[in-house]
Amino acid sequence: MTIDSDGFAAPAALVEHARRFRAEGGTPAVPRVAATVLLLRPAGDDFEVYVIRRVAAMAFGGMYAFPGGGVDRSDSQAHLDWAGPEPTEWAGRLGVAPAAAQAVVCAAAREVFEEAGVLLAGPDAATVVGDVSGDEWEAARQDLEARRVGFADLLAGRRLTLRSDLLLPWSRWITPEFEPRRFDTYFFVALLPEGQRTRDVSGEADHTMWIRPADALARAEAGELTMLPPTLVTLAQVVAAGDLAGVARAAADRDAATPVTPRLDLPDDGEPRFVLG
Repeated sequence: MTIDSDGFAAPAALVEHARRFRAEGGTPAVPRVAATVLLLRPAGDDFEVYVIRRVAAMAFGGMYAFPGGGVDRSDSQAHLDWAGPEPTEWAGRLGVAPAAAQAVVCAAAREVFEEAGVLLAGPDAATVVGDVSGDEWEAARQDLEARRVGFADLLAGRRLTLRSDLLLPWSRWITPEFEPRRFDTYFFVALLPEGQRTRDVSGEADHTMWIRPADALARAEAGELTMLPPTLVTLAQVVAAGDLAGVARAAADRDAATPVTPRLDLPDDGEPRFVLG
């Protein structure tokens, strides 16, 4: 799937879903609130983004995406130790109530730890933990992934504070109405903390890699990487920002509250195209 002035060419499987939905007069599923994170790191005079390929059995299996997932009940734990913008400030950026904003931000941090082994937390508001790849941390990550412990409990047990300031809000996307599983997803960007490294630990991905965003777009254009519109558009946006400082500046001015919902045009003759709306 690639970007051009007329929209996006659509994978055959999604076109089939859309045609069936229209033919059967389907009712749109209620989107589940979710969060996803573009992890970025310097790469010479450029920068790289961390991407994962979803396993075939998952929704949107085989697609390359960023670490993320649905908001969990435990993401609303009230005893979460918090640094950075308060939930009331996040509420204004995300366009939701403070409690919902806290849950979304918590989900973003939790998912990036579950799926990439990266922890956006520290002992106080000015520091971040270093290497979290040891056996003890891996056991904690597995407990979190299995829902044996909530993220707030995991942090509290280690006297750590969630560094919400390390997450920068970027955009909001809602899955098209014809998809049987839909998500209302908030996108964030975050710099890989110094001393930490990503790990291929998620059972929901069968391949992971660091790649320059421009290279990812080129490989998608060549048909080597399959991506959905939110991933493609977001990659193009961070490429346009120029460098990591430019990404941070762009994030400060972005509308992360108004959702974008791709619409699939199904002409009687001609190629089906995704159009942003």
